[in-house]
Amino acid sequence: MWIDTHCHLDAGEFSGEEAEVAARAAQDRVGWIVIPAVARVNFDRVAQLAQENPNCVYALGIHPIFVPKATEEDLLHLREAVAAAMHDARFVGIGEIGLDFFVPQLKDGPLRDKQEYFYSEQLKIARDFGLPVLLHVRRSVDIILKYLRRIGVPGGFAHAFNGSFQQAEEFIRLGFRLGFGGAMTFTRALQIRRLATQLPLESIVLETDAPDISPVWVHPGRNSPEELPRIAEVLASLRGVEVEDVARVTSANALAALPRLASLQA
Repeated sequence: MWIDTHCHLDAGEFSGEEAEVAARAAQDRVGWIVIPAVARVNFDRVAQLAQENPNCVYALGIHPIFVPKATEEDLLHLREAVAAAMHDARFVGIGEIGLDFFVPQLKDGPLRDKQEYFYSEQLKIARDFGLPVLLHVRRSVDIILKYLRRIGVPGGFAHAFNGSFQQAEEFIRLGFRLGFGGAMTFTRALQIRRLATQLPLESIVLETDAPDISPVWVHPGRNSPEELPRIAEVLASLRGVEVEDVARVTSANALAALPRLASLQA
């Protein structure tokens, strides 16, 4: 079994095809697809997709790219939505949350401050409900880690990880797994491929970030959870191990990081 730990199945690129995409992924042994929310406006939609598709689960959160237009009321609504979702077996965590210092207008000034505020407040929600987090860490790993040390949460994933070995070790120390996906399939992605090869397999989970971060054989087309097994083959080749070993260990890692998903699996 494979687990896609990060897939935006609600994105417009999949409009009208969500069920077919999820079903084709299931045929390829993608047993679970984790669909993170990005803003208040899609909380209901990700939950709906998880109810409609037997191999889908969801998380709730406000993505840093959507923070500029978010309000304090959205944070209050998130806390209320999480409280209600705790009764839903298909709700697995808080996400997608974090920081993005790649986008120029977000890296300095008031919008950076607002990002950090929304990130810290969402970590507090995760802490208060005992939930793991799905982290967006683009060009922001050290600040992400600073807040994780201040506001302890029960682990989760650093999505699309592309930091240093030292940063990876700190995430692992804090109980996190590191997400690898389509970027790893490009031979020019030297640092990502080194990380994927040399980090403990027990620290790695697989993801697509579909419809984004397409693997080399799809780029620049639409990514899909159906691509996860082939992405895993690249990881197995890089590490010189059997694909089934990658399936077994990365799936176990994902279930360990998402206890509510593990309960649903059981």
